[in-house]
Amino acid sequence: MSIENYQATYIQQQFAERIGGSNYGKDTAIYKFEKIKRAKQAARKAFPDIDLIDMGIGEPDEMAHAGIVAKLAEEAAKPENRGYADNGIAEFKEAAVKYLHDVFAVEGLDPVTEVVHSIGSKPALAMLPSCFINPGDVTIMTVPGYPIVGTHTKYLGGEVYTVQLTKENNFLPDLNAIPDDIADRAKLLYLNYPNNPTGASATKAFFAEVVAWAKKHEVIVIHDAPYAALTYDGEKPLSFLSVEGAKDVGVELHSLSKSYNMTGWRIGFVAGNPLIVKAFSDVKDNNDSGQFIAIQKAAAYGLAHPEITEQIAAKYSRRHQLLVDALNELGFEATKPKGSFFLYVQAPNGVEGGPSFATAEEFSQYLIREKLISTVPWDDAGHFIRFSVTFEAATEEEEKAVISEIKSRLGNLKFIF
Repeated sequence: MSIENYQATYIQQQFAERIGGSNYGKDTAIYKFEKIKRAKQAARKAFPDIDLIDMGIGEPDEMAHAGIVAKLAEEAAKPENRGYADNGIAEFKEAAVKYLHDVFAVEGLDPVTEVVHSIGSKPALAMLPSCFINPGDVTIMTVPGYPIVGTHTKYLGGEVYTVQLTKENNFLPDLNAIPDDIADRAKLLYLNYPNNPTGASATKAFFAEVVAWAKKHEVIVIHDAPYAALTYDGEKPLSFLSVEGAKDVGVELHSLSKSYNMTGWRIGFVAGNPLIVKAFSDVKDNNDSGQFIAIQKAAAYGLAHPEITEQIAAKYSRRHQLLVDALNELGFEATKPKGSFFLYVQAPNGVEGGPSFATAEEFSQYLIREKLISTVPWDDAGHFIRFSVTFEAATEEEEKAVISEIKSRLGNLKFIF
């Protein structure tokens, strides 16, 4: 029976209001990423002989390091690793503490009470609101941004207050612009640096401001840091937990997905305030039975070898520079980010003698359908598009060829900003 036939049965009336209630599945709106998917399909069909350059995918283009893969194979063959991991093994937590110390200069973390593994960052972000949000409570989010904490806040009957990330403020939230009544009602503040999608990096001074603001308003800080070790041009990896007082107000989430090319492995950790870690562990214990022990041991191997991430960062740094130089030649105002694999640039208003673009989404759709270059648009705080330098290229020569092809496809256009 088709979905439409089932929508006529009692099942349709049973859905929770948080996902649409009786109207669930009837929404005909097409969301951003579905529009991108459809545009890519149409472009490939219209131009079957031209390769689509996909710079929208925000995930690594290479496999995990051979040493990590070998460690997984070794540990997966051991019968003692076959059982449930529950809230994690000591070896992984100890490796996480040493990693934070060696790479980020975080001192004094207790691996027993102040670190717990997660099956990637996304489930951790989804579960953390359950530790704190009651109906009517507020979560403060930045836009543009990653919406998971906000989605689950709303699921729990809470409210989301958004703060725009603007170029004028270096894509950092202006905490002083948050109304006092919102700040005083807020339970959670979600931050993400280096930032997706802007590529912006935080500073110690900003994090110190966050700590002071959080203490003043009694707000818990969730710092999502999957790109924290991917930094460039002398920028040192920075952890929120390395700032004095940070552990008093919050936690930091790390993931091996981006920094170790382990996206599908689903492994990360939550570290920081022991009460928050304990609450998350309790909620987590009621959601999952832990990640496969062999994956945790392979991840511990990776954390003990941060030079793996340094090599990955060198590749992204090189690609960023190539892309920035190319876009600036084409008339954009692109600045190489200090971290992440995202480049965030203002979308043009139009093309001289060609179409105009009221939104970044319109420009992104034009790039896909007419030039077979895929990006992700953001219209939350100005009109910007996000390039990801995780495009597929096996060698430096192939990297240069991809960027050269972008210049070739766009070189006959004069963009209007």
